[in-house]
Amino acid sequence: MVIPKIVLRRGKEESLSRRHPWIFSGAIYSVESQDELVEGQIVDLYSANGIFLARGHYQIGSITVRVLTFEEEQINCDWWKEKIESAYNVRQTLGLTDNADTTCYRLIHGEGDNLPGLVVDIYDTTAVVQCHSVGMYRSRKEIADAIVAVFGDKIKAIYDKSAQTVPYKANLNPVDGYLYGSAEKDNVVLENGNKFLVNWEEGQKTGFFIDQRFNRELVKKYAAGRTVLNTFCYTGGFSVYALAGGAKEVCSIDASEKAVRLADANIALNFGENAPHHSIACDAVEYLKNIGDKYDMIILDPPAFAKHHKVLGNAMQGYKRLNARALSQIKSGGILFTFSCSQAVSKELFRTTVFTAAAIAGRKVRILHQLTQPTDHPINIYHPEGEYLKGLVLYVE
Repeated sequence: MVIPKIVLRRGKEESLSRRHPWIFSGAIYSVESQDELVEGQIVDLYSANGIFLARGHYQIGSITVRVLTFEEEQINCDWWKEKIESAYNVRQTLGLTDNADTTCYRLIHGEGDNLPGLVVDIYDTTAVVQCHSVGMYRSRKEIADAIVAVFGDKIKAIYDKSAQTVPYKANLNPVDGYLYGSAEKDNVVLENGNKFLVNWEEGQKTGFFIDQRFNRELVKKYAAGRTVLNTFCYTGGFSVYALAGGAKEVCSIDASEKAVRLADANIALNFGENAPHHSIACDAVEYLKNIGDKYDMIILDPPAFAKHHKVLGNAMQGYKRLNARALSQIKSGGILFTFSCSQAVSKELFRTTVFTAAAIAGRKVRILHQLTQPTDHPINIYHPEGEYLKGLVLYVE
């Protein structure tokens, strides 16, 4: 099969020479193909003077090619197995593949594992695949086969949860479902010895926010004797860790009734029905308007306010308002955990926004920790945009 050839404008090969895995539409000079390009197919990238640069998935949009390899190699079953095995070896190095206390982790983190557009999370014996590009979606069977080849009988089921993440304009009509085996809808996994119910079929993302594992452990460290407010709680991850750390009382807030029920279920799973915990289904921003000085630990972990740069201004106003409300009311000597998971928000911009919120609140604030994503969400050194999660732990006088 002849691979279509995309020729770049002169000078536009520089990002590829630095091994950045994206090519934008404005960098393309011409397309040489026997047929019209189909979204998701493999294409080759060439410089203006005819030198091969990279091979990747073609897509319609601003990012036109996501690079899979900088070598002229076949993208076949052996290639997929090699990539999955490489990612597995990293997680093995991290002590995650055979960990009795932690049975959930991220196996594939897009560009961080040189597989742009692909996320794979492991929940005990089930792998949940989420494709963010048409190319990865069209390759999902090969991906599933490679996972089985690498894991063997450690994996009993592979669930594809791409219906909400593949580009909707591609007209793929995706339907979530099992690519291999089957599993119960609700399963209990362990994270640092804490139990969590995970429903990958109906839950957000792949079923659980694995990326806060390290930061939840830090909440546990500071929670002893504190009255804790966990906003945007989802399944109550931070709440479970706070109680495990000896919190005096924990309140979990989420706008979703379903999320609140999940949080309650996870609290009961770990501590029984009489834990010092209560939950409220309400808007967290509204709740923070008038909480007084009841809480001496507050956790702000909102969904991404800015999914792209066009709404960045409004997003930063949202982060500023949210943090100012928490900072103005937290008890003196309180600790605030505050996060942004928006890739469009840089560490510097987020910190500046929190600084502004502190000034508005008129409080003395110290930074105790600067936080990021865990090691199973690696950042490709050539793709700094992959550092999407950032957080601060603040001591407020």
